[in-house]
Order: sequence, then structure tokens, then C-alpha cells
Amino acid sequence: MSTTNRRTFLGAAGVLALSGKLVAAAPSASEKVRVAVIGVRGRGRDLARSFAQSKGAEVVALCDIDDASFGKLPESVEEISGKAPRTEKDFRRLLDDKAIDAVAVATPDHWHALITVMACQAGKDVYCEKPACHNVVEGRRMVEAARKYNRVVQIGTQRRSMSHVKDAVEQVQSGKIGKVGMARAWIHQQRKSIGHGSPGEVPKGVDYAMWQGPAPDRPFYANRFHYNWHWFWNWGTGELGNNGIHGLDVARWGLGVEAPLRVSSGGGKYVFDDDQEVPDTQIVTWEFPESCIVWEHRMWSKHGTEGLGFGIAFYGDKGTLLVDEKSWRIEDGEKAEGKSSGGQASHVQNFLDCVHSREKPNADVEIGHLSTRLCHLGNIAYRTGRKLTFDAAREAFVNDPEADKLLGREYSSRFEMPSQV
Repeated sequence: MSTTNRRTFLGAAGVLALSGKLVAAAPSASEKVRVAVIGVRGRGRDLARSFAQSKGAEVVALCDIDDASFGKLPESVEEISGKAPRTEKDFRRLLDDKAIDAVAVATPDHWHALITVMACQAGKDVYCEKPACHNVVEGRRMVEAARKYNRVVQIGTQRRSMSHVKDAVEQVQSGKIGKVGMARAWIHQQRKSIGHGSPGEVPKGVDYAMWQGPAPDRPFYANRFHYNWHWFWNWGTGELGNNGIHGLDVARWGLGVEAPLRVSSGGGKYVFDDDQEVPDTQIVTWEFPESCIVWEHRMWSKHGTEGLGFGIAFYGDKGTLLVDEKSWRIEDGEKAEGKSSGGQASHVQNFLDCVHSREKPNADVEIGHLSTRLCHLGNIAYRTGRKLTFDAAREAFVNDPEADKLLGREYSSRFEMPSQV
């Protein structure tokens, strides 16, 4: 498996641009969008099927660094759509393929931004899973690349395409529950301990160097590979980035806020005795000029808040609005409620529609970056152990160089995010 020098990788995709406008044309309205899915475990498997089920898309390729991840997915896609996708291990082959219009990125967090930037440079539109990126600097580069190369980039915060969530936000913003001083989001569930591992052999069929990609090298441990990478700062963003992004995106949307003035976080590893680096218990508070957002997760307890294992609450002086996966309702005020419709299928369709129209999608990359930024700021406050003051204009902290270092990351010798895209 060949690797790309970090100083030259940006040329690998063969970017075509003229006066800031992309040369490659979008598919005509009558054409299907030819999609390649990068990363086909979990979310990627679901996305491949969702795109295959859409009348407006054709899944032409699947990509993963682990041969075992493909399983029967190619056959499943063929059964749905009538055409079998090809399989690849190196995503750069997909970026070089001019017949591919768009890529869906469902890799671990540390790859999201880099693949998105490279795909934009290669003239591809991008559906990127949440969280948008591994750190704040990378999120800004994603926005810059999407704008520079005129690409449609949708982040996989699918609640932006759920009708009942849109209705709930409208209720909040219309003043239905009065002045909202606080929004809360949370998830409580019982995850399993990952135990204590030791270095081991890389499984046959796995390109571990490519899996690590831009992240600094770490020896292979089975208990921090598939999915468990979420719980290590080298690759993941903890439960705050994993599920918090969904709730925080809705909370930020409802309040109509962008950057917090201050952020603080408490918590720790109170229950799990294992190799996880991230907190199994965490509470974060983001302070805005006229309101605040609070996040809470317990990875070891399923007892819910407001009767919900996952949810978002908006607390107004005339009522409280609760929203979950299926519905919203107003309590402590003028009663009202709404039911769910839409979800991932609607979010995928919105992306495909925008590939044709060239309009910004429901969860445009900048929306995704601003919401994901809350997750990163919360994790940085936790890791530094103090309240931080944020300067939105600079996207940096005030007089805190130690915290500023965590806005970006150290890269491997294989791949590196450039300062300019």
C-alpha cells in the first residue's frame, strides 16, 4: 500500500479549478448521482443502503481498509439497486475516478476532514458523517474547501431533515414557550467496558497504516480498534462528539446561537475500569449572551432525564419544550405536540437534491462545523480542567495557549491538513 507524502497529498486528487469556480459539472436533473461510500462498518453500511434505496443515486463503489468489513454489503446493494458496486481499500482511487460524483464519508472521526477536503479538491460533493471533524481547525478547513471549490457538503446530523425537529425549533423561535434561558441535551445508556488490552497482531486483511492515516502512530490493540476508537483522543471525540453532536446541534439551532462566550466541563471516569481515555460521565455548560446550553452523558446508566434516554429540552418562562427521536411536546405551558417524519432517508435525499440544484443542504458544512465546535470546546474544557473564554472571531481561546494547542492536532508523517486548502 503506497502512502502519500504529507507535503504533496493535496495534488493526488487532480483538482480542476478556474477563477475559484469548479470546472466539473453537476449531474443533470435526469441523471443519478454516482456515489462511493468510504468506510462501511456501522454508519457506512446504513448509508450505502440508504443511497442505494434512493431513486436519485447509484452506489458505484464501497471502500474500507478492512476486507472483512465488506461482508455481504456489495450483494445487499446489488439486491436493492440491481447493480453491484466495486470495492476498494484506498479511497484515493475513488477521488481519481471522474465517473464518481459524490462520496459518503463514514470513517472514524480523525479521517472526516481530510477526506472531505481532498474530495472537494477532486470535484466531488460530500456527505460526511458526524461529528464533522476531529478538531476545530479541521472543521474550518472543511468549510473553506467547500466554499473554494463550490462543493455541496452535508454533515450527517439528520435531525436537520426531520420534520418534527423543524417544527419544534419553530415553536421555540416563535416564542411559544416564552423567553428561553436554557437548553439541555443528554444521553444516558449502558455501554460495555472495553477492558484492558495489550499490543497484538494486526488482523489479516487490515491496512492499519491507512486506518491511522493522519493520526500519529499507536500500536494495534484489538480493544481500541473497530468502534472503540471513539474513546481515545488520538482518533475519536468521546461520547460528546459521538452522540452529543446530535443534541447540541438541535439545541444550538433552537436558540439561534453560534459561538459561546465561555465553556466549562466537569466529570471523569467514575465507573469504567478500562483503557478508555474519555470521561464516562460528563457535564458541559456553554454560556451565550442571553442563554446557556448544558450537555450531560452517563455511559453506564440508562435512567433518563425528563423521562427520556436521549433528548433535548428548551426551558422557557412560559413553558418547556421536549424533543426526542419521535416527537416533541410542550409542558408547563400551553400544551402542544408533534409527531416524527423523516430521518436519514430524508437527509440523504436532501443531499442528492442539492447536488443537482447546487443549493446549500439542510446540514451544510458550516452548520456542522459550528455545532461540532461546541463538542470540541467542551472536550477541551474537560481536558484542561478549567473554564475557558472563547474568541469567536479568531476561533481561539483568550490568553490560554495550552487550550489553543488542543484546537488542532499533531499529524503523522503520512497525511497532514494544510493551513490553506
